[in-house]
Amino acid sequence: MRRVTPTPAAPKRPSLLYAVKQVELIVRARLDELLRESGVTALQYTALTVLVARDGLTSAELARNSFVTPQAMADLVTALERSELIVRHRNPHNRRQLLISLTPAGHALLERYAAPVAAIEERMVHGLDAEDRERFRAYLNAARASLAR
Repeated sequence: MRRVTPTPAAPKRPSLLYAVKQVELIVRARLDELLRESGVTALQYTALTVLVARDGLTSAELARNSFVTPQAMADLVTALERSELIVRHRNPHNRRQLLISLTPAGHALLERYAAPVAAIEERMVHGLDAEDRERFRAYLNAARASLAR
């Protein structure tokens, strides 16, 4: 009787979802480490970057654009307001709404960390040439858009 030795299976690659989550966790840890001395978390920093692009959002809009729940955003907004990085003001067109804007201190914090945050992004894509970086960005945006539908 001939004995058959099984061929070892190729190692299974992690799923794309797993890989994306691992990148997110590493980026968040790097941002938290970088921002620690400022007293701002990676999630708070993300919210500030959203406000620099789209000033005058409601808390719910800011939550959607920052990828957190409205409940988490309420705590985040309170902390940022206490730190005087944002200010809330009544919407002149809808007095029931509070709109959120960056303060000069919020703008200064973003300016202070712009280069170090860009360095984290640069480190993330270090092995990619300019064309691959643009493709990577396009793939990520396409994936986000597909899941948002």
